[in-house]
Amino acid sequence: MIGRLNHVAIAVPDLEAASAQYREALMAKVSDPVDEPDHGVSVVFVELDNTKIELLQPMGEDSPIAKFLEKNPNGGIHHVCYEVDDIQAASRHLQAQGARILGDGEPKIGAHKKPVLFLHPKDFNGTLVELEQA
Repeated sequence: MIGRLNHVAIAVPDLEAASAQYREALMAKVSDPVDEPDHGVSVVFVELDNTKIELLQPMGEDSPIAKFLEKNPNGGIHHVCYEVDDIQAASRHLQAQGARILGDGEPKIGAHKKPVLFLHPKDFNGTLVELEQA
C-alpha cells in the first residue's frame, strides 16, 4: 500500500534559523516559507535527491507543533510521510486493520496541495505517520 517516502518532518522553534542552517551548513536547496493555516504551521522544504525534509514552525499556541515544542524545546523529528496511490482506499484498509486516523478521519489538503491523513503514533511504534496521495 505505501509507496515512497515523501518527507521527514522536523519541528523547529525558529524556521528562519533552521532554514539558514540547512542552506549554509549543509548547502541544501531550501524552499521559501509557506503558511499552512489549516494545519497551524509555517513550512519550508529541504529538497534532496530522493526525498525532502519538511521544517515546521507553529503559527500559534494552538498548533500541534507548539505542543510538540513544549515537550521538545530544541525541536525534533515530528513525523514521516509516505505516499499512497489512493488515500480513501488506504484509509478504509487501515481502519479495517484497527489503525486510528487523527482528526475527523477525513483527508485534508496538505502542504503539497494533495490530500493527507495522519495516523495515531500509538498504532505505529510511537511514530506519527502522514499519508499523502501520490
